[in-house]
Amino acid sequence: MSWVDIGHIDEVPVRGARLVKTHIGCIAVFRTAEAEVFAATNSCPHKGGPLSEGIVHGQSVTCPLHNWVFDLNTGEAKGADDGRITTYTVRLEDGRILLDDSAVSRRSAA
Repeated sequence: MSWVDIGHIDEVPVRGARLVKTHIGCIAVFRTAEAEVFAATNSCPHKGGPLSEGIVHGQSVTCPLHNWVFDLNTGEAKGADDGRITTYTVRLEDGRILLDDSAVSRRSAA
């Protein structure tokens, strides 16, 4: 994998998110209360809600528009039949958040 440094973990609020611009559009980077980080598409498949403005709880995020809950590990919606978001591989290294660049550069932006 090819990794790109997208910032320090302290730049993402605890139980919050920030947006990162990539070749495929904006990706939401989420931080849990336990200082874990996850990355996923920012748009909810239900009504396009901005997931980066949602509530992070455990390893999930709740869409701010209609309360769909997504598992940040798998992208699956909890309790919804057809809901799924794309997740991206990230890792922490010395407090820096590294995003798998190959996953976000192999598709073209819409």
